Amino acid sequence: MKNIFKVFVIFFVVTSQIFSQSDSVKTTLTEIIVSATKTATPYYAIGSSVSVIASEDIQRRQSKTVADVIRDIPGLTVVQQGGPGKLTNVTMRGANSNHTLVILDGVKMNDPSSPNNAFDFSALNTREIDRIEVVRGPQSTLYGSDAIAGLINIITKKGDGKPSFSFEGEGGTNKYYRGSVSANGAIEKLHYSIVASQSATDGISAANSIYGNTERDGNTNTSFSSRLDYDFNSKLKAGLIYKFLKAKTDLDHGEKFGDDPNYTYKQEEHIVKANIAGSFFDGVLEQNISVSHLKRFAHALDLVDAEHPSTSSDGFNNSYRFKLDWQNIVKAVPNNLITFGVETETESAATSYISSGPWGPYESLFPRESIRNNGIYLQNQLNVENELFVTAGLRFDNNQKFGSITTYRIAPVYFIASTQTKIKATYGNGFKAPSLFNLFDPAFGNPNLKPEKSKGLDFGIEQYFGRQNYFIGFTYFNLNLTDMLGYDSNFRTINIAKAKTNGFEITCSAEPSSKLSLSANYTFTETKDESEKSIDFGKQLLRRPKHQFNLSSNIKLIEELNLNMALRYIGKREDKDFGAFPSKRVTMQGYLLVNFAASYQLFNSFSLNARIENLFDKKYEEVLFYGTLGRSLYVGFNFNL
Repeated sequence: MKNIFKVFVIFFVVTSQIFSQSDSVKTTLTEIIVSATKTATPYYAIGSSVSVIASEDIQRRQSKTVADVIRDIPGLTVVQQGGPGKLTNVTMRGANSNHTLVILDGVKMNDPSSPNNAFDFSALNTREIDRIEVVRGPQSTLYGSDAIAGLINIITKKGDGKPSFSFEGEGGTNKYYRGSVSANGAIEKLHYSIVASQSATDGISAANSIYGNTERDGNTNTSFSSRLDYDFNSKLKAGLIYKFLKAKTDLDHGEKFGDDPNYTYKQEEHIVKANIAGSFFDGVLEQNISVSHLKRFAHALDLVDAEHPSTSSDGFNNSYRFKLDWQNIVKAVPNNLITFGVETETESAATSYISSGPWGPYESLFPRESIRNNGIYLQNQLNVENELFVTAGLRFDNNQKFGSITTYRIAPVYFIASTQTKIKATYGNGFKAPSLFNLFDPAFGNPNLKPEKSKGLDFGIEQYFGRQNYFIGFTYFNLNLTDMLGYDSNFRTINIAKAKTNGFEITCSAEPSSKLSLSANYTFTETKDESEKSIDFGKQLLRRPKHQFNLSSNIKLIEELNLNMALRYIGKREDKDFGAFPSKRVTMQGYLLVNFAASYQLFNSFSLNARIENLFDKKYEEVLFYGTLGRSLYVGFNFNL
């Protein structure tokens, strides 16, 4: 605590010298949000709880992975199983990790071959990202399955302006290195953005070293991203995206003494998306047609070794998702913005798993299965005197296996311009379709499954002061989850579980000058297992902290030097020791992390940067028995032409 006190003293001494600098107006209220309504809508008219992270914020924090970027978003909890490149899940407002839909440039990223259709954030870096929009609360009315608790929408940069080239490099603790090269710009009507990057590290022991595990588990990551946009004219535009990812990481077993010297996981991913958008009848009708294809391969291999002479496994996943989306925006009725669209989506996967161990051999073969879902949605955004804004939507989905389901959402906002006060609320429901594994797996699957369902409510008030340079907001939320998947006495998947989460989020920010910005948020989340037949009935859901607090500041001491500090507190959580029989609950202690980042613009085209993560070398666990990074130092450069 003495070290933390010193940090605060230094922080306030420095900031007090900057408080009187010239003002810089930040037009937060008029910032355009897309994800909450699928249309360009100013923030003051959005009823949903939304957080936006711009590329400038990512650069100031020097965050290198999307998981690190979103750790400080209210309502989100990130857990990683053992350092860089390891399985990384995100929960939103206490729901399960597979209840959050992840979208990258309009492409649904949740893994069709995963048993629960969740998205693993471990390999997604930030190099080409323009902004991230996080929308909390059920979003199935516009986005369909998986948006049962919320949405994370990642948008990459569009090429613009004079052609430019950029080179970045960084190295640091645990033999970490990262390098990237990018080209960005526009040539007449063609806009382009191309990024290639690679990173690697020796890592740490995935099984926590505090228990005596010593073998390091490294990671390599190679990615390529390209985005082309062609403007035929002001009313007709087309786009093409291709992304490639290849990663390899070393793993350990999820036990107290889980060291394994030859357990590896490899993955490869290809994303292709094409779209064409047009404006017709003097802007009365806007249409966008897109087609996307996601293909993913994964191979987990654990060979026998001296420490595990009788244990081995070989798992392979191969999946794809094809989606066609036709969206229309109609502006024919004054003060009404009507959005309607039609979607069709096909998921397909094949998996195999073979293992041997002390209890004999095991084999699970999942032959290729596919499933199709068709959806149609309608939404209206009503504007009454630029004070009352009401967004209401309805969606109908027809699934090849479970049939049809209807979702809805209403999000009113009352905005008082004279006092810069925003009163907001949302109420709606969501659904998550059973995964291919849950439906068709020979041992655990059940073709008669129904979708998981949610109902969510939030209500909040936000207040701006001083030409929008100061902000404070409060939001209460409640989420009920029903028909969740569990297992019967024969370990077959059934709709049996239910849970409830509720809590509140407090956010505040201040930009007293062009050289100083501050932000903080606190989230209280109460979770409860309401499955009467569960051994955890009435107990808190695993790995969900009740208390989370984030504080960050950005200081520009001089024009060339930028300093950033971030504090993150995660409260106590409960996890389970699944290696014990019967499994037992374990309380993991809360922890406080302090991170620093600094950048210096040496020349117009060349800058230096450095960052320290976990400044006070805090020992902690995000997942029971898995390791986390200690104090880590990184230095790098950025060269632009």
